[in-house]
Amino acid sequence: MSQKNTLDPSGFVLLGEALPHVVQEIRYYSTYNFIGERVDGYEEPCALLTKEAARALKGVCNELLVQGYRLKVFDAYRPVCAVKQFIYWGIEDQDVRMKPYFYPDLEKQELFQRGYIAKSSSHSRGSALDLTLLDMKTGKEVDMGGPFDLFSEVSHPDYRGITREQYENRMLLQRVMIRGGFLPMSCEWWHFCLKDEPYPDTYFEFPVSSDYLRR
Repeated sequence: MSQKNTLDPSGFVLLGEALPHVVQEIRYYSTYNFIGERVDGYEEPCALLTKEAARALKGVCNELLVQGYRLKVFDAYRPVCAVKQFIYWGIEDQDVRMKPYFYPDLEKQELFQRGYIAKSSSHSRGSALDLTLLDMKTGKEVDMGGPFDLFSEVSHPDYRGITREQYENRMLLQRVMIRGGFLPMSCEWWHFCLKDEPYPDTYFEFPVSSDYLRR
């Protein structure tokens, strides 16, 4: 089936309203990301998600709350224009200001070749998200052995060059997300996509904006 793009946000919800327990740190709204500036299409620091993905994530949240954890989301729905900006950034050889923090061992072009950055992102279909765990006792992120958006072999979920505790933390997140109906990604411990996503062939173009969602 051919890919189609749309500006229709009717199948989406604000994650903060659907799941108020989820903490949000929307990195692509900030300047602390692999590009080094706010990404196109991120008009507010809020997470949007399809209704189906939010419903599935609610079950994940409930299971984790019992175990003493909350979810922290770095990114969810990502507009097509943001993905295009990533591609243009990849072509621009001179801009490597964030290399020491996010891709210290790779060249920019390798990020696409190795699957860290996609030219058509599952995030643009509205049912994928990047997240981690927060320990409710400490209020801090659980140690996953590497930070979000570190483009490195270290970020592969099955990477064993980390401590046993860090590896088990990754597996805890992966197990609960899989039970909740999400699929993991082979090169990023933080990325999951709803298995039965409602728009498998649709890539959305509307901005990350609560106002747009409420039109």
